[in-house]
Amino acid sequence: MDIGELIRELRTAHGWSQARLADEINTRQGTTLTREYVARWERGKITPRGFYLAALSSVLDVPLAVLEDPMMRRSFLTDVAGTAIAPVIASDLLARGFAARLTGGPSAEAWEDKLAAYGTEYMSMGAADIQRRVAGELVVIQQQLEQPRLWSAASRLMTLYAKTFPGSDGSAAVRWYRMAATAADESGDRAARVWVRGRAAIALGYEGASLGVADVLADQALALADGRPSLGLLNAVYGKAHAAALRGDRAAALDLDTQGRRIFDTAGSHEQTSDYAVPWWRLNVFRSLLLARLGEEKAATDAQHQALVELPPTLPRFATHLELHRGLMLARSGDRAGGITHATTAMNALPPEKHSLTLRMLMEEIQA
Repeated sequence: MDIGELIRELRTAHGWSQARLADEINTRQGTTLTREYVARWERGKITPRGFYLAALSSVLDVPLAVLEDPMMRRSFLTDVAGTAIAPVIASDLLARGFAARLTGGPSAEAWEDKLAAYGTEYMSMGAADIQRRVAGELVVIQQQLEQPRLWSAASRLMTLYAKTFPGSDGSAAVRWYRMAATAADESGDRAARVWVRGRAAIALGYEGASLGVADVLADQALALADGRPSLGLLNAVYGKAHAAALRGDRAAALDLDTQGRRIFDTAGSHEQTSDYAVPWWRLNVFRSLLLARLGEEKAATDAQHQALVELPPTLPRFATHLELHRGLMLARSGDRAGGITHATTAMNALPPEKHSLTLRMLMEEIQA
């Protein structure tokens, strides 16, 4: 493991952004380190030495020898970091849970406000930052579930938490999606029951992961929706469409795309920057990848153009998604090297803290 990778892993384990790591060093050492400089460390463009190695050792709670010795770096994360960092995290979570039990915790209205904020932040923040924060929220809301209304909020938080794990690992993400569906059932809220299942289906289908689970959850959402157009139903239909495309069922994928566009005409969102919304640009991100997977280059290119026309400039990660879709089209057309180069260039242009698990899985699909 190179030192840049270790710095990134330790920073992520602390739940810090690159800017936060720079601030921690500046506060303790009186320096003027920038986020960009930390990014260059993590990318291997610059190797920290001397003064900055000592500073990193101090703020990241890691022995200086580990940072200096490549052999020690290789084993540190598995042998030391898990036991050194996890108790601090667990202590904080336990304290938050008991505090919520003693004080009653936030009101239902406050939870809805929190969900709205997380829905917006998810669109631009990295998975590690969201995961740590949402874990804390789940510990708190778990203490309040004698209030039936909060099962709905908990189910949506679980769905967001599941999104911070790669669906391809076959356990963590799927387990949380299934628990989210069960929690939504406890709420008795039909809209939440459909949305949670639909969101899980599109997440897994888009990632190309656990396609059987994606189909099951999508079918449950379709049955619960009973033909009523909604964002949950829209997500479910596109989740099934991606699963069909990846299985090679072209006719089913295109038929589902047609169904999805009809649902969007009724249920599409005006909200532009929330994970709980599907505006026109985001629909076209779904369609861009679907059509790229089907080899429909002209239609995929049109969807990419439609997405870029309205994509908010504050969401550069989704522009990177579209570039990776283009890389996938190149690779599928026979130019694998060109597709990988195009996708790699796009990934490198996006700051590492903006990367998501989904982008990394798309890169793996292109490389494969």
